[in-house]
Amino acid sequence: MSPTHSNTNSDTQLRIGERAFSAAGAAFLSAIIVNPLDVAKTRLQAQAAGVPYQDACRVPSSYQTNTIIRCPAMHSFSGSECPTGCNRYKGTLDVLYKVTRQEGFMRLWRGTNASLALAVPSVGIYMPCYDIFRNMMEEFTTQNASSLTPYVPLIAGSIARSFACISCYPVELARTRMQAFRVNHGKPPGVWKTLLGVIHPANGTSIFENLRRYRFWWTGLGAQLSRDVPFSAICWSTLEPIRKNILGLVGDETSAATVLGANFSAGFVAGTIASAATCPLDVAKTRRQIEKDPERALKMTTRTTLIEIWRDGGLRGLFTGVGPRVGRAGPSVGIVVSFYEVVKFALQNRHPTSS
Repeated sequence: MSPTHSNTNSDTQLRIGERAFSAAGAAFLSAIIVNPLDVAKTRLQAQAAGVPYQDACRVPSSYQTNTIIRCPAMHSFSGSECPTGCNRYKGTLDVLYKVTRQEGFMRLWRGTNASLALAVPSVGIYMPCYDIFRNMMEEFTTQNASSLTPYVPLIAGSIARSFACISCYPVELARTRMQAFRVNHGKPPGVWKTLLGVIHPANGTSIFENLRRYRFWWTGLGAQLSRDVPFSAICWSTLEPIRKNILGLVGDETSAATVLGANFSAGFVAGTIASAATCPLDVAKTRRQIEKDPERALKMTTRTTLIEIWRDGGLRGLFTGVGPRVGRAGPSVGIVVSFYEVVKFALQNRHPTSS
């Protein structure tokens, strides 16, 4: 991607390290800002899949049984358990409110370390690869098949996302599990401990058997690809023409401010549309990733999972968590793309031939 469409080829002078640096900074900023909405989306989808969020208001054992306490729904009650309604999330704001009251404000950033461990290398691969593939394909189609040029963003985005998704998937699996399952006592497990919990290495088993268990780290990869590849295809196909039209109004008078504004606007719109369109695939991905039975998890497919979700919840079930997903994806794409392009713009201006 380039600050302006007319400069598409001029950014080829940027080295892969400079592109990766721009993408990593964008990913870091986005992961910190939108993580609470990611937690809300995952909790809603996990709840719909049957993950119990019980004991939310359970009285500690040190309390007397006749102690009157107040649950997050602001109902006073006596005894050791909260009313049933307090244990169920009713929407995005309800998730944010209950997580804050029951688990603490900082738990809204649960899985942020996994998000950063995922986002920095993933976006560091994704964005530079998209840049490189798009520039190569545009050059080829312009010379040989100009009618195919409009489809370049779709193809380049799909290929780049596939590379990034496959290489970083185990961390994505850990992040989803860290956000979906609540920890009532003690320190929550980190990324590595969560991944070890997925494979359940058993003492006394052969080394070969333990190695086979590592395939569970790629449980749900098909669902991830079936969500992310269409998301990228829709996102870039929408983003590129919007960005080109906005920057076309500015002409050659580009600056960091215009690059930021055009890319954030285009990214926000594209991310919102793509996230809404692919929400059913995101629900299927979450359900496959939180499945605790390893054997069943390996047998699940995206198609059978979607059928199961439709059978259990209908259209509403397929779009569980669409609010926080859209609310997260729009700003996230806008932040990542605009930050990436602004840093590239600054680095590009440092090159003597970039003017």
